[in-house]
Amino acid sequence: MADGARPVFAAERRQRILDLVRVNGAVSLRDLARAVGSSEVTVRRDVRILEGEGLLDRHHGGATLPGELSREPTYLQKAQLADTEKTVIADLAASLVEDGDAIAVGAGTTTQAFARRLVRYGELAVVTNSLLVAQALADCPRIEVVMTGGTLRGSIHALVGSPAEQSLAGLRVRRAFISGNGLTTERGLSTPNLQVASVDRAIARAAEEVVVLADHTKIGVDTMVQTVPTEDITHLVTDDGAPTEILDDLASRGVRLHVARR
Repeated sequence: MADGARPVFAAERRQRILDLVRVNGAVSLRDLARAVGSSEVTVRRDVRILEGEGLLDRHHGGATLPGELSREPTYLQKAQLADTEKTVIADLAASLVEDGDAIAVGAGTTTQAFARRLVRYGELAVVTNSLLVAQALADCPRIEVVMTGGTLRGSIHALVGSPAEQSLAGLRVRRAFISGNGLTTERGLSTPNLQVASVDRAIARAAEEVVVLADHTKIGVDTMVQTVPTEDITHLVTDDGAPTEILDDLASRGVRLHVARR
């Protein structure tokens, strides 16, 4: 049992599930099961009941709060989630970069961790709309950092809007490394905000290949605005907590999987 002393009754277990989703915004069934010390089958049934009461929205592989499709977590909220997973994902994603590359890097806490790994390269050109990515590379003279224009979106420390999109329109890079708030086989990568999605799409269009960095808490989660459809995703870098059935579905659609071990 989760507390090691007594059984967790259904009402208490469901309250714990609700509390976890309220704190984290979106939680996978696997993580919920681990947190409450029950099977995924039991948790799936609990989530279905909570959805029937209007307290949760159920999605393939996880649960969110009602209206969560359009809720954008702040940088601080995202920074507190899946820290170990983001570290191993960043390490593995950095292996897809070569000296002399021109790459684009989108906004997010996972891409920030990825950017910190780039300082070991001898020569790179990095295009980004993220202040956090630019800051991570600011002291490395061998890396040329090109920032987009745009309006600062303080909640994610990134530049958005038409100037950001226009500055990306004439560029071509080998790979784009982007994150998001959810990834499903049906819709691909998504985010709750229209402006963020527009810039992410512009970053993806500038690249020969799109690399999505997404920890297991985002796999199977859907949010309001599609950024990159599944057929346009070349690589997915995730961790070994991601649901196997969804990864298999993505692989069957042509996505190359890179699974980091925690």
